[in-house]
Amino acid sequence: MILYLHGFRSSPHSFKARLLAARLQALGHAHAWACPQLPVSPLASVAMAEKLIADVPPEHLTLIGSSLGGYYATYLAQRVGCRCVLLNPATHPYDDLEPWLGEHPLWHGGGSVLVEQHHLGELRALEVPNISRPERYWLIAATGDEVLDYRDMLAKYPGARTTLIDGGDHGISDFAAYLDDVLAFCGVPLPND
Repeated sequence: MILYLHGFRSSPHSFKARLLAARLQALGHAHAWACPQLPVSPLASVAMAEKLIADVPPEHLTLIGSSLGGYYATYLAQRVGCRCVLLNPATHPYDDLEPWLGEHPLWHGGGSVLVEQHHLGELRALEVPNISRPERYWLIAATGDEVLDYRDMLAKYPGARTTLIDGGDHGISDFAAYLDDVLAFCGVPLPND
């Protein structure tokens, strides 16, 4: 199973999520995909994810987390011991989101999120000071990320497999170039081209 956790103000309709879902569909593995709309509450988001993966053995599970979803994926991967792909992950979202207190529109599909002070405390409660078994992690970070600092990501995931994109952007707009490698890391069998 692959569980994709989207970022702040994002959704299952994000570019990367749609690309992954379509590729899995084409490979005949759509049944192995989950990408829920996460609530604004970090603790509720993690609880939702935990419910979705409760019966999945760690060796058959990969979490993919983008931005804030990467912060959640790190917490969950540490708890369950599964593989984890991190796409420009947030490392200190309790600080990064402080200026975002209040209501903000979602990027896809309309609607909005209301970020409240207690959400920052929930984020602190999910902090993972140091990852264990870094071989389970793959960090994909762009030096041109305009939202988060890639150097914080490198410091957070020492020893993890790392792909550092020279330039790029927060959304990893060239994600298609990494798609099959990410799926292979997730354990998805790929056709021999």
